[in-house]
Amino acid sequence: MLVNPGGGQRERSAVSINADIGSLRRTPSPGVQAPCGVSAGRGIQACVRTAFVITSVDGRPDGAALHFEQPFALKTTSGFAGGLYLMSDLQSFQKCAKKSRLQEVNLEDSGSFMSWWKIVHFDPQERLEYEDQPVPANVSVLIIHCKTNQALAVLGNHVLWYFPFSFLKTAYDKEYELTAHTFLDSHKAEQDNNHWMMCTSDSAGRGLVILNQPESEADRDKLTQANGCLNPPEHNK
Repeated sequence: MLVNPGGGQRERSAVSINADIGSLRRTPSPGVQAPCGVSAGRGIQACVRTAFVITSVDGRPDGAALHFEQPFALKTTSGFAGGLYLMSDLQSFQKCAKKSRLQEVNLEDSGSFMSWWKIVHFDPQERLEYEDQPVPANVSVLIIHCKTNQALAVLGNHVLWYFPFSFLKTAYDKEYELTAHTFLDSHKAEQDNNHWMMCTSDSAGRGLVILNQPESEADRDKLTQANGCLNPPEHNK
């Protein structure tokens, strides 16, 4: 499961990637069909809409730990979710995000270079040191689109499918637009729009791990050691 901790122009609650369940097929069996949109909603419970599978694309063996800068694909679960690939491509007048007009992110039924992503450390000064190191679960990272080099982002100022002055709210309340665009601050570091955690279930079966960020570098090191690393393609995120 992919979670953005929130902040900035968004409410201080975790958001996650959500497949747009408006794109459904009825035959031959019910399920999500491609192309399908994605958004970021406030619900952080693992379900069909929010679970993704890390899939190897570079020939590494199944079950190998995911490393920083290693290309991979993200797929929805099989069955109802259709096993669709999270993909993006260069923006154009005909193909772009509906509200922001930035680079669109959606789901397609076939994998290609447009569905390749990689993980980089969220701190630009630490990236060279962490290159090719195993990626820890449940800590902030950046998810970069390999073809366009744009970072996965959630836009708090672009709300989708939400009607504040009527009773026609969706079951998931507010959902935000999802795009591939790198937002930099004055120090040339990515903003919190681009920060993501690849969350896994608690080993004791208590659902997702606590999403609070560690308060210090020492706490972050302890969390990194405790959480372990991500293993494609067997782990649902």
